[in-house]
Amino acid sequence: MGVKATLPSYELGFYALVVTCAVLYSGSGIFEASRDSMNRKAFRDGIKPGWHYFGRKMDVADFEWVMWFTSFRNIIIFALSGHVLFGKICSMTVPQHRAVMYMIYGLLAVLASMGLLYLMIILSHCLLLYSVALAKQKWLCYVAGLCCLASFKVEPFGSWQSGFVTGAFDLQDVLFYGGCTFTIMRCMSFALESSQKEEGIYSIFDLLKYNFYLPFFFFGPVMTFDQFHAQVSTRELRRKDDEMKSIRVNALLHVGAIVAVDIFFHFFYILTLPSDLKFVNRLSDWSLAGLAYSNLVYDWVKAAVMFGVINTIARLDHLDPPQPPKCITMLYIFAETHFDRGINDWLCKYVYDHIGENHDNILKELVASVTTFAITTLWLGPCQVVYIWSLVNCFGLNFELWVQKFFQLGPFAKLEAKLSGAMSRRIRAAFGAVNFWAIVLYNILALNSLEFALLVTKRLLVMGFPESTLSIWFITYCGVQLIKERERILAIQEEEEKGDKAKLE
Repeated sequence: MGVKATLPSYELGFYALVVTCAVLYSGSGIFEASRDSMNRKAFRDGIKPGWHYFGRKMDVADFEWVMWFTSFRNIIIFALSGHVLFGKICSMTVPQHRAVMYMIYGLLAVLASMGLLYLMIILSHCLLLYSVALAKQKWLCYVAGLCCLASFKVEPFGSWQSGFVTGAFDLQDVLFYGGCTFTIMRCMSFALESSQKEEGIYSIFDLLKYNFYLPFFFFGPVMTFDQFHAQVSTRELRRKDDEMKSIRVNALLHVGAIVAVDIFFHFFYILTLPSDLKFVNRLSDWSLAGLAYSNLVYDWVKAAVMFGVINTIARLDHLDPPQPPKCITMLYIFAETHFDRGINDWLCKYVYDHIGENHDNILKELVASVTTFAITTLWLGPCQVVYIWSLVNCFGLNFELWVQKFFQLGPFAKLEAKLSGAMSRRIRAAFGAVNFWAIVLYNILALNSLEFALLVTKRLLVMGFPESTLSIWFITYCGVQLIKERERILAIQEEEEKGDKAKLE
């Protein structure tokens, strides 16, 4: 059945009312738990004095968020503002050499922030992988690239290399491993694209221009070499209609999101609460479900803000970078689940789609997904939690295909053909609701802890059965129907736009 199947407006209104009431009820439970736990000794490290305007303490459990937008806020703003100004001057005066200017600024910024030895480590890996690219053998590019990545993710090699970097500040480890690992992914993209080039090979100068573009250097997103090279090589720098307006609006939205998250953390301690399992176990099933879900939503907001700010700067440089990840609230399919669109696009292009092709063959899909998650495990850093996370998400992705293939068999296909479009959509949404919570439970173990994930699973599926289990499933079903309605509207709009373009042509 197509995505355009409609439901009565009163039914959709009921679904929206149910979801709204459930979110408010669950949120009130988390708010009360946060208020009651404000002065608990167990939360002393995660809850600190916040804005004096509110007279409340603030959840500061996320080290990276606090560092980005408090301690190192001015330094980050200074470095990125310098890049924007420098890039604007170059675009106006020497647009044909702007990529070189970006590279020079990026090299100087990395040198100033991390030191000469760190820069030498980065350059040595670039030189190594460039040398491998000269052979124009894909398998050699994969082997060399993954070995370089493992040298930062597997001990004692990672500690040995980080030991060369002197000095100590709060973000040093984050910057060190972020810059190094993203460098390896970019170098692998360069090597793989070079191996596909029919004549000759790209120069090492092209690799350095690609790798030392400052906005992408430390935190990504990864933009594949072919896209970056094509876009920075463009000499005619023109903007689409209202593009600057869109950039300004996005910039204001990101600033608003940062302020909103800080305000939210004064009233909802969603990151600190899961650290005390005894306290969390006293919450109601509804509040516990809301706490697990809100952790995933926050991680999406964090990624969307970080990549959104970087993307805004890249757009000012006349680039079209990878978009922020799809909102976790809109996800009920494993195949669309990701928190970093750049890495997701990289994995899909060079691994998942390369092996799985059209993703219709069960065996090829299994090999493609296992290989993809094996590389993802290495990228995240091998450890028990990452192993479990990769295993369950790989299973979820394949099980989704198995179920799809099973229900495409003759008897089920004939049965669905007899159903109305609305009824088919309702049945699919019921399965989608189960998938939605599988995605939530499979991912909170990486964002929080394995113990918290097991506690939520036990409370919602075992101890809360059948009342809590079925009620939360029904609420999720209502939410999935609202997502499907949005997808239906977007599909109609896209079809209308294609029709308008066809008429113009």
